[in-house]
Amino acid sequence: MDPCPFARLTVANLALKIIPTSASRPSHHAAIHPTSSLSFCKIKLKKSPHQSAAVPILQPPSSEIPASAAAVTFHLSKDDVDRLVRKFTFAGKLRLKISVFAGSRAGGCGVRPAAKLLGKITVPLDLAGALNRPCLFHSGWVEVAEDGGGSSVQFHLTVRAEPDPRFVFQFDGEPECSPQVFQIQGRIRQPAFTCKFSCRSTIGDHTMRSRSLQTQSSSVSKRLLRSFNSHRERNGKERKGWSITVHDLSGSPVAVASMVTPFVASPNSDRVSRTNPGSWLILRPGDGTLKPWARLEAWRERATFDSLGLRFELVTEGSGPIGSSGIVLAESRLSSAKGGKFIIDLGSAGSSNSTTVSPRQSGDFGVGFWPYNGFVMSAAVEGEGKCSKPAVEVSVQHVGCMEDAAAFVAVAAAVDLSMDACRLFSHKLRKELTSQQQMFG
Repeated sequence: MDPCPFARLTVANLALKIIPTSASRPSHHAAIHPTSSLSFCKIKLKKSPHQSAAVPILQPPSSEIPASAAAVTFHLSKDDVDRLVRKFTFAGKLRLKISVFAGSRAGGCGVRPAAKLLGKITVPLDLAGALNRPCLFHSGWVEVAEDGGGSSVQFHLTVRAEPDPRFVFQFDGEPECSPQVFQIQGRIRQPAFTCKFSCRSTIGDHTMRSRSLQTQSSSVSKRLLRSFNSHRERNGKERKGWSITVHDLSGSPVAVASMVTPFVASPNSDRVSRTNPGSWLILRPGDGTLKPWARLEAWRERATFDSLGLRFELVTEGSGPIGSSGIVLAESRLSSAKGGKFIIDLGSAGSSNSTTVSPRQSGDFGVGFWPYNGFVMSAAVEGEGKCSKPAVEVSVQHVGCMEDAAAFVAVAAAVDLSMDACRLFSHKLRKELTSQQQMFG
């Protein structure tokens, strides 16, 4: 397998300090007292959506920058980098735009804003070599005060880019239609896996397994499947019994995403709530059987926008119900209408978090402590009601064989199917997702 070139643009090591320069002159920064603990910034790269990050405020006389993982990360494919390099070759340099605020990111009461703009910063970027070598664009303090009256406001940041090659996979159809999965490299598409979707009306006994799972004999796996499903089935509206098995080109099962906790409407509602999410168990080969590796929980949220909530965690032998022995690695929301990317990213190489999620370690089936982390995977899916052919990106450092990649392909299938599993129960599911015996919604 040959990876595709990607670049990772990181903004990290953020800090803010306010230095009084004149006690006699009033300052337009007077509302920003050094003892304030609330500060944030908004970071924008060309047409990408802006990203926000909290900024710690240093208390004088301290000037030590707190060690931190990446505050904001932009993931750029080779096409993205080439397009930006071509566009800005003659139109001036590409710039990263940063707006620094003091106060809360939440909106204030009444007519007064909750945050005050301190200033804006631009960092020139030259991405021409970022696909092949690390590039440092800035590291240090920048003055953000508009004038010298009363105080000096300084902002610290590090901006760097580094190669981040990835394997790219694309479903050739919706996961519930049992599609092929292709590996993509530029314009080349090579078959990598096949998928088999199944929909059953019962969970937790021998009838729930597809033929590809009949060779599984691990008592640990059986106990885990029962414990994940205990106490959760309810009478009434629920969606359950879905699974998707990923096969290699020889037809052998190499990963499974199985719905082990039903998606149930919360009381007096037609939506799956955060307090009672449905969940998938991700299995992959180990010791001649398919063993639990990770769990994906999903629910429907109504916050600032209608969204699909997702939480991904590793499981270990002996893991029981939700919250027991799991290692949460990612939690995010995707727009229910537009879809989006579910990303597992463990921060920069200098982060204190050294947990990785490679599924190919045999002792604990996925919980390893390796001397690197960073980007792990992303799964791009469409919103509900749209034809979705998930695209999967997996970092090369987490793939040592095709079975490793298959585990992440199974995660992507579960993310996409969760969009349907969390569909409002007042809406009907498409026929591919319902069994003839029992399905609701």
